[in-house]
Amino acid sequence: KIYWFQAVEHIELCNIRTKNHLKTNRYKIGEKMTPLETVEAFISSLEKKDVDSAIALLHEDCEYDNVPMGKVFGSDAVKEMLGPMIENCSNVDWPTHRSSSTGNLVFNERLDRFEMGGNWIEIPVCGVWEVVDGKITLWRDYFDLATYRDQLPK
Repeated sequence: KIYWFQAVEHIELCNIRTKNHLKTNRYKIGEKMTPLETVEAFISSLEKKDVDSAIALLHEDCEYDNVPMGKVFGSDAVKEMLGPMIENCSNVDWPTHRSSSTGNLVFNERLDRFEMGGNWIEIPVCGVWEVVDGKITLWRDYFDLATYRDQLPK
């Protein structure tokens, strides 16, 4: 089990996405996050460009399957792949339009937005997540690679 206070250094307001709006929840010391809250905390960390806090929510042997681009295994490999991309962005925004959770599975429909060089790249994404004992063990994103490539600077 992982508790909220173990995932981040300070207790803070965490944006929990609901359909078409945000609400704010405050987690108390010792309060366990649900799988949905774990995924939302992961996304929130990436939006803050806090890659280390996001990686702390991954299991050390996790699988990240960026479906059109390939898989990596382990939290270190995810950080190696994701870190430079997030660092090269001036802003990261991943609004979640819909999410659903049952047991340890989380599904979400998002628009992953990355601001690079003053331009926004926007990619519609469907994500599949598995969370076991408070850690993300699987993160699989489905998106159209051409939609991403078409937005890159020429």
